[in-house]
Amino acid sequence: MPLSVHAAAFAGIIQTLKALSAILDKAVAQAEARKIQPDVLLNSRLAPDMLPFTRQIQLACDFAKNAAARVSAGENPKFPDEEKTFPELKERIAKTLAFVQSIDDAALESGIGKDVTFPRGQQQTVTMTAEAYLTRFAVPNFYFHATTAYAILRENGFDIGKRDFLADVFEA
Repeated sequence: MPLSVHAAAFAGIIQTLKALSAILDKAVAQAEARKIQPDVLLNSRLAPDMLPFTRQIQLACDFAKNAAARVSAGENPKFPDEEKTFPELKERIAKTLAFVQSIDDAALESGIGKDVTFPRGQQQTVTMTAEAYLTRFAVPNFYFHATTAYAILRENGFDIGKRDFLADVFEA
C-alpha cells in the first residue's frame, strides 16, 4: 500500500501538536513552582533576532492548518494572532488540531499533483506542486517553529526532554 499524504505529513503534525499542548502544561506547572512570570516565558527568544515563544506556537499552528487547507483545497480558518497567555496558546493548538484532524484523507490525496499558491510576504505569492509545498515548505516550517518553541523552554531551564517532544511516538 502506498504511503498516504496523511501518514507522510499529517500524522506527525498531529502528534507534535499534541506534544506541544502537553509541553505547555508542563511549562505552566514548572513556572508556577519556580515563581516565573508567564510573560517572561511568552516573550522569551533564543536570539535577539528570532521571534518570541508565543509567535513560535502561533506559526507552528499556522503552518499545520494552512498545509491541511491548501493541499485539501478546503476552507482555511483564520486565527488572529492575539494569544497572550498559556491557556490561549493551548486553545489555539486545540483549534488547529481539531481542524487538521477534520480534513478528509481523500481530499488530501486529491490535492497531490495540483498546484498550491500561497503568500510570500505582503505583496508576492509562490506557486508549487502540493508535494513540493508539503515536503519543502510547510512541513519543515512547522517543525522549525515547534522545535524552536521547545528550545526556548529548554534554554530557560525547563525540565522537558526529547520524550516530551516525541510524545506518543511509541504508542502509534
